Amino acid sequence: MNAMNIGDIFSEALFIVVLMVSVIIVPSLLVGLIVATFQAATQINEQTLSFLPRLLVTLLMMLVSGPYLIGKLVDYVNNIFLNIPLMIG
Repeated sequence: MNAMNIGDIFSEALFIVVLMVSVIIVPSLLVGLIVATFQAATQINEQTLSFLPRLLVTLLMMLVSGPYLIGKLVDYVNNIFLNIPLMIG
């Protein structure tokens, strides 16, 4: 195992982490921005008003993209376990 293999493993792991975070968190951030803009325009300063839409969008994105993200993670882990003999030898 050389430094290039380790770099490939870590870069793929980092890509999967960024993909999982961006798919789940970015829509929540956009909904929070829209709600905050609405609150600023109407001068409604209610903390819980922004919490519920963000929570619902986060849960919806987890339900919609969850199987894809879990499949991607399982494929990555399977690939690492199957390539252990090649990495050692």
